[in-house]
Amino acid sequence: MKAERVKSKLRKTLIGMKFVDGLLFKILVYGLLIILAFVYLYPLLHMVSYSFQGVEDLLNPMVNQVPTELYVQNYKEAFLVLDYFKTLRTSLLITLVPALVQTIIASLVGYGFARFNFRGKKFWMMLVLATYIIPPQVTMIPRYVLFHKLGFLGKALSIIVPATFGQGLNSAIFILIFYHFFSQIPKSLDEAAQMDGASPLYIYFRVSVPLSIPSFITSFLFSFVWYWNETYISSLFLGSKNPTLQMMLQNFVSAYKSVMGGDDGSRIANEAVRMAATLLIILPMIIIYFILQRWFIEGIDKAGITGE
Repeated sequence: MKAERVKSKLRKTLIGMKFVDGLLFKILVYGLLIILAFVYLYPLLHMVSYSFQGVEDLLNPMVNQVPTELYVQNYKEAFLVLDYFKTLRTSLLITLVPALVQTIIASLVGYGFARFNFRGKKFWMMLVLATYIIPPQVTMIPRYVLFHKLGFLGKALSIIVPATFGQGLNSAIFILIFYHFFSQIPKSLDEAAQMDGASPLYIYFRVSVPLSIPSFITSFLFSFVWYWNETYISSLFLGSKNPTLQMMLQNFVSAYKSVMGGDDGSRIANEAVRMAATLLIILPMIIIYFILQRWFIEGIDKAGITGE
């Protein structure tokens, strides 16, 4: 009898009542999570490790991941070559501003599709989807010619203006996100506000927006990351006069030779300096994500979308 009780208790502990609450299931789940976390974190840990290694550590076969000392000169050189504060200001101007503008415009468009019935609604929704399906390379030449005539080339307006008119980077996705969120809000709230004399804009700002803060955070973060990592559009419309941090990273080796190489240009950037430059470039995104991660995860959960 006692042996059966011990056996039953052990089985309950290992397997649980429904298996999902047992110890074996928890070990399996946490083991998979640790493996996945390591796969995603290893490149970042590799960059951090190499960014603090001096030339001696790089040439020493006995030093693998952990440097013998924290060599911060790599960050000083990368900071100088990138012209960090000036280039960061340009990067934020063409990423932060379009991301904010695109989020606001996409929310207004999504709100209109979700809360109003109008003639040709399905047709206009199809056009919105078409802007995402059609490859952006198809419209680049006409847009380049238009911006040249308007005098936008080489200026941040070439990135901000399309976002202002709902034609920013992947705007259709954000319109659909807001459409999904606003569709979930009961229309009885709108009807109650209309009975009190509220206008559609008042209802949008005072009823719908406060209930959809996670969707705004989600859309802003996705938009910010996509604009931040975009180099094709930036290099095409901005050129080399106003380089972003990502554009500087593409030409980091040549820039390092001209800045740090001296008169003969014999000094080249080693792997540690390149890793330090890469970490400096992704640092703003990491800071913004850690500030907004709670709302971002909540927005992902409610919207049912995945990141890229």
